[in-house]
Amino acid sequence: MLRIAVQTKGRLFEETMELLTEAGIKLSTGKRSLLVPSKSFPAEVLFLRDDDIPQAVADGVTDAGIVGENEYTEKKQKVNLVKRLGFSKCRLSLAIPKEEEYHSLNWFCGKKIATSYPSILEDFLKKNAIKADIHVINGSVEIAPSIGLADAIFDIVSSGSTLISNHLREIEVVMQSEALLIGNTNLSREKKEILNEVLFRIYAVQTAEDKKYILLNAPNEKLHEIFDILPGMKSPTVLPLAQEGWSSIHSVISEKRFWEIIGKLKSAGAEGILVIPIEKMIL
Repeated sequence: MLRIAVQTKGRLFEETMELLTEAGIKLSTGKRSLLVPSKSFPAEVLFLRDDDIPQAVADGVTDAGIVGENEYTEKKQKVNLVKRLGFSKCRLSLAIPKEEEYHSLNWFCGKKIATSYPSILEDFLKKNAIKADIHVINGSVEIAPSIGLADAIFDIVSSGSTLISNHLREIEVVMQSEALLIGNTNLSREKKEILNEVLFRIYAVQTAEDKKYILLNAPNEKLHEIFDILPGMKSPTVLPLAQEGWSSIHSVISEKRFWEIIGKLKSAGAEGILVIPIEKMIL
């Protein structure tokens, strides 16, 4: 049984649970508890505060955890970075009152900066030879300047709307953050095998995320022209149709280029184009 720590709420919680469900790691339904076993996979999920996850993984309280890179970097615990997951992206930034003039990092010399990430901020200030007073606040960091607790803040930024509503502006991005899968450094062979299966399933889900399965019919004399348009995984699948001189072509395309490719296929003589979403992709 592999124990995976997940934060108790927020966007990272929602995206993590969606990923686990897509990967076939479905949790038992019923009354919410801190430790919930999967009904379809040899794993259980332990719900923790996000800032407790790195230490829980390092201490072996849990075997693995999905946590923001911001907390992973801040806590500096001895754990394995197993995989970057690519979702719940945000950044850690310095922000000041919008009416303040700003020209360089020297603005922060002698200032008081409120943050929930003192370790990351201290390393950044030291690297840039800035002497400032770090004021640690847990939660609601963005209100610190307006109530006179600090001159500036260092906090997570996603859309920036929270900064705007508190009359602040982002002026320096210190680091980018995303969801990470981290693991204990002393996992047993059995737990490593289960973790590898989790990785395999996550990869299959994420590989399919921006892909579409496409089927189309085309005259045989146009096949090579259509092959040049389709960026298949290896090469398109071609099946003869009952109508002589025509074939059915199956392939996979990127959603980002979907409309561009569809237009070219139609111009090349493709007909009966059918597009199907892909849930999983095993390469």
